[in-house]
Amino acid sequence: MPPSGGDDDSILPVDLKAALEERYLAYALSTIMHRALPDVRDGLKPVHRRIIHAMSEMGIRPNSAFKKCARIVGDVIGKFHPHGDQSVYDALVRLAQDFSQRYPVVDGQGNFGNIDGDSAAAYRYTEARMTEVAGLLLDGIEQDAVDFRLTYNEEDEEPVVLPGAFPNLLANGSSGIAVGMATSIPSHNVHELCDAALHLIKHPDATVEKLVEFIPGPDFPTGGIIIDGRESIIEAYKTGRGGFRTRAKWEIEDLGRGGYQIIVTEIPFQVQKSRLIEKIAELLLARKLPLLEDIRDESAEDVRVVLVPKNRTVDPTILMESMFKLTELESRFPLNMNVLSMGRIPRVMALNEVLKEWLDHRRDVLQRRSRFRLAAIDRRLEILGGLLIAYLNIDEVIRIIREEDEPKPVMIARWSLTDNQVEAILNMRLRSLRKLEEFEIRTEFDELTKEKGEIEALLASDEKQWQTVAWEIGEVKKKFAKATELGRRRTQFAEAPEADEQAIQQAMIEKEPITVVVSEKGWIRALKGHISDTATLTFKEGDALKVAFPAQTTDKILIITTGGKAFTLGGDKLPGGRGHGEPLRIMIDMENDQDVLTAFVHDPARKQMIVSTAGNGFVVAEADMVANTRKGKQIMNVSMPDETKLIVPVSGDHVAVVGENRKLLAFPLAQVPEMGRGKGVRLQRYKDGGISDVRCFAIADGLVWEDSAGRTFTKNKDELAEWLADRATAGRTVPKGFPRSGKFAG
Repeated sequence: MPPSGGDDDSILPVDLKAALEERYLAYALSTIMHRALPDVRDGLKPVHRRIIHAMSEMGIRPNSAFKKCARIVGDVIGKFHPHGDQSVYDALVRLAQDFSQRYPVVDGQGNFGNIDGDSAAAYRYTEARMTEVAGLLLDGIEQDAVDFRLTYNEEDEEPVVLPGAFPNLLANGSSGIAVGMATSIPSHNVHELCDAALHLIKHPDATVEKLVEFIPGPDFPTGGIIIDGRESIIEAYKTGRGGFRTRAKWEIEDLGRGGYQIIVTEIPFQVQKSRLIEKIAELLLARKLPLLEDIRDESAEDVRVVLVPKNRTVDPTILMESMFKLTELESRFPLNMNVLSMGRIPRVMALNEVLKEWLDHRRDVLQRRSRFRLAAIDRRLEILGGLLIAYLNIDEVIRIIREEDEPKPVMIARWSLTDNQVEAILNMRLRSLRKLEEFEIRTEFDELTKEKGEIEALLASDEKQWQTVAWEIGEVKKKFAKATELGRRRTQFAEAPEADEQAIQQAMIEKEPITVVVSEKGWIRALKGHISDTATLTFKEGDALKVAFPAQTTDKILIITTGGKAFTLGGDKLPGGRGHGEPLRIMIDMENDQDVLTAFVHDPARKQMIVSTAGNGFVVAEADMVANTRKGKQIMNVSMPDETKLIVPVSGDHVAVVGENRKLLAFPLAQVPEMGRGKGVRLQRYKDGGISDVRCFAIADGLVWEDSAGRTFTKNKDELAEWLADRATAGRTVPKGFPRSGKFAG
């Protein structure tokens, strides 16, 4: 209802699209600026900054007593951060976890969760105080080092950014999801960051390549091993986008008598140990890790996960490579250095840009602190000047104070003093009238005058300012040097060992004997065990056996179609032996006008001769026939009505071809080219009809065939003389005793 009793004058029509855009943009900006993205200068999001500031206001410093987290959370949400208490406590807990933060900002007492993913105790039980890192982030905040703004209810003030004497953005990293953008920054080693920053002060145009000499890569709280190459790390730091592949650190523990077990001592960052072990146990039950016997968690304070191999002959490298492929023992930490530049503009920055903005901020803080100190010195020198005049004329001062009703204007007129100076003289205690005081005032006056000169010189010289910033960074570097327990590098670098890809693939499959059965209509199944009698196999009505052969689950099965295409299926991926299996067409992209020619176990060392109906053929290596996709691989180029008709293993040095016209031709194998793909060359010439069968043989052993009754015939080299000729000739009528079927095998 309209607010003004019924007329419609106060109702304004608003375009819904424009209104929604305006409101959504306001929400997006609020999320980006005030929730999800860290400031490049102190590396903190607003909630973290408010937690640290609230602790500072409460006097909870690194050397003070612990205070209940409930008090800290109460202050944060009451004064600075009007959000849910649980979200604030979660942020506080994360700042205290040494497996989440490389350099914890909060020192926690009580249960603050663990690497298994267990949550912290409620905030009424836990206590906290700052660490030295938080102290450094606040260093100089009371000296006008940064701007303050009003809090949400305008009762208090909060810092816009912290002075940040600690390179927190890169040291502790950050991650967050805003609206339309996200950030993900890994943690780094402070010693290395300080070295790079000092180099950048001396050489402001230093390249990312040069800085990577100081900062070789992230340094995760949980250690691990980064296996990326230097080039990809440099590229990631240059663009601000990329990722780091981190693996668990493992070692072999000798159990004697050739036995061993693998001990995992460090796991990748942000991987929950309990979830990782659950996943490995699930894979074990699913028989996806045939080289692994068992997994045990023997961790206490440190990580100790025991992997027991199936037997002592298992290669530990291949076992671990299969684990890295299937589990979170290898994980990728993304890099997306999307931060608030100058506290206002969200953008993806390169490594050198991030360090430069931090250095510029440190210089700005130095200038502001210096000017603040200068103003304090000026005020003190003014007062000291007044006190000195008072001491030199002490009797007159006492007389004026005793006799005059308004001593202030009289003193101002008499000695040309300022209001502040007279106030200081009037507020002076009687005990300060001793002789020594004059000497102390002169000493303090001289010292402050000297300090004032130094600060003025500092503010006038860019070089001196950078020298001071460098000195401050040097102090931080000493405090967190690699020689200290907290400062030592935890994440190492290594190249992934060169392991046989084939062996790793097989290590992920339980090796079991199977019999592969393919029907005439293209249905496939794998029966357990090696079955010799195929007569017992049943098929759908109108279907029959095409081919059956023994294999292992670790084998690759090659399927050849009449269209000249080769497809590859894993022995472990085939449907089981119950029922009639599944149609091949749903597993591979076979064209509708093509059928299965044959199937067999892939042997990378073997060669095959592939022949079309028209009598064209060539030799192809089986290694070139493997296809990694559903679409398969075109091997022989044929077009209807010509089709791929035969594929036979290559052996010996001669080829025998028989046509549908019952003419036989034998010629040297060397006359047939070896190709990866093509139409092939003519093997035998026909007036009409096509090829019937082909066989490779060694001329020294003679040509062998079997008739329908199972009798074997052999023709030696001399007896074959009249059929021996060059490739692509017509051949001569088959010898006596050759099977009526026109096939070499009855």
